[in-house]
Amino acid sequence: MNYKKHWDNSVGLSEVYTKENAGCQQLEISMLKLTKGMKQDFPADCEREYACTVLGGTCDVTGCVEYRQVGKRKNVFDGKAYAFYIPRNSAFCVTCVSDEVTIAIAMCPTKEDHKPVLITPDDVLVKFLGKPGFEREAHFLIDERLEAGRVYVGENFINGGQWSSYPGHKHDIENMPTEGFAEEIYYYEYDRPTGFGIQKVYNGDKSIDETYTTYNNDFVEMPVGYHPCTVAPGYRGYLLWMMSCDHRGFYMSIDPDHDWLNR
Repeated sequence: MNYKKHWDNSVGLSEVYTKENAGCQQLEISMLKLTKGMKQDFPADCEREYACTVLGGTCDVTGCVEYRQVGKRKNVFDGKAYAFYIPRNSAFCVTCVSDEVTIAIAMCPTKEDHKPVLITPDDVLVKFLGKPGFEREAHFLIDERLEAGRVYVGENFINGGQWSSYPGHKHDIENMPTEGFAEEIYYYEYDRPTGFGIQKVYNGDKSIDETYTTYNNDFVEMPVGYHPCTVAPGYRGYLLWMMSCDHRGFYMSIDPDHDWLNR
């Protein structure tokens, strides 16, 4: 299976990963791009919760909530994000109030009912992770601080020549408390149009061993396996990680071939 997909940056609502076209069956992704005055309605969905990350621009969110002027950054490299969580059985509408707005939408099935939440830049938890060669700045948006069913979302900022999600980790089996099952999808942007990176997806016996070159507006899904990535020198990379977790949090196993790097 080809785990990589590309979003064409088109205006409107674009379905990127669905159950019908993906290896991930507990995580679906759509992209929403609107120009000023455009609206997108989302009917109440009894099966799915929504985690919406504003990549750039400003919008109003109405319906089950009334969030005004959501989003301040021009693009993903222009500060901390706004995001919002919409629980199942909740209809909402997004209206663009800036020249344009772009939102990444992660959807997970759940039988749980929770409250909607607006995440502002003041709510973003920032951590600096890794060691020289695999350092990254991680922003936690919709994590265990917020009550939700399955969804778990954050952003990584990676300087050129550095690796992220390294050493490779995986979360494709149930072996708590060490490892919990979670599907994950990455979305990538770079600070220049010519920027790029490399994404690996592999398992222990290399029966899965995929390598993808990632460009602006690309995605790679990780239904199974280890998944380290890197950014080409000279560029700054952005990675939006979206997860559907049996146990919300980082319950993962490190590739034993490279675990010595963490000691």
